[in-house]
Amino acid sequence: MQGARSARRGRKMEVVSGVRINGKKLMGQGAAVVALAAMAAILSQARVSNETHAAAPQAGGASYLGFDRNDYPGDAAMVELRKTFAFSGYWISPPPGESSNSWLGKRPILQAAGFGFLVLFRPQETNHPGVIENAAGMGTRDAARAVAGALDNGFPRGTVLFLDLEEGGRLEAHQLAYALAWVDAVNASQFRAGVYCSGIAVNEQDAGSVATAADLRAQSGGRKIVYWVFNDVCPPAPGCVTSRPLLQASASGVPFAEVWQYAQSPEQMERTSKCAATYNVDGKCYVPGGAASNVFLDLDVATSPDPSHGRQ
Repeated sequence: MQGARSARRGRKMEVVSGVRINGKKLMGQGAAVVALAAMAAILSQARVSNETHAAAPQAGGASYLGFDRNDYPGDAAMVELRKTFAFSGYWISPPPGESSNSWLGKRPILQAAGFGFLVLFRPQETNHPGVIENAAGMGTRDAARAVAGALDNGFPRGTVLFLDLEEGGRLEAHQLAYALAWVDAVNASQFRAGVYCSGIAVNEQDAGSVATAADLRAQSGGRKIVYWVFNDVCPPAPGCVTSRPLLQASASGVPFAEVWQYAQSPEQMERTSKCAATYNVDGKCYVPGGAASNVFLDLDVATSPDPSHGRQ
């Protein structure tokens, strides 16, 4: 997410004008359990006091505010962030560019606080020769890894797992084969397949334009896929704002999207010039307040306070 967004892979996006995110070792297992329970209790209290603020449906259809980022913000920061957000991204694999995953083991804390989830899986580098030669097989194998990661993190079957596709514009043949194989295998596992992809229209050399989400849907053969799209172009994106009334995911330019990432950290200057004043001077997005004031975020809205339905 925000770490990967600063070095986004794939073809450059040419935006179509007007078209369009431990110190000392604890003394025994008992101490660790007590510490976890105490933090969960604090977060649960934050959940009760902020449930109406962070998860209230808005006029014109339900809309809920959330965030995502590559690194876990820390337990104290999550207390503050729950005051503003209904749901949080949650990686079940190392995020892009990382070899480890700081979200592992944090689901009970988020669950106790009342956070909903956006469950994310990083795919293979789809332009790697090994993937190009056996895209469908790699997609199937990676789906098994995603399902195992979801189960290891305590997510129930039926949870939506989002494949993190970074490329913009029309998918190449091997990218499409990989994504569809991944979708098929996840759906067959009794989890539900989702895809995080671009909702930004990109000009094509011959003529016309296409966004990744629209291209994937058109070529998916009617497969069941939940779409989480990024489109931080201002407008329709408002920039780094969390004020109400909230946006609708369908206002992203992708009417079938269930989640819209409308702000990224750092901002993509070529897309955010009309709302640059809403970002911090370092080009990132923050929510003021206590332990979370130095935590930069990507911002999302969704049609559900639990877009992955991972709280079951």
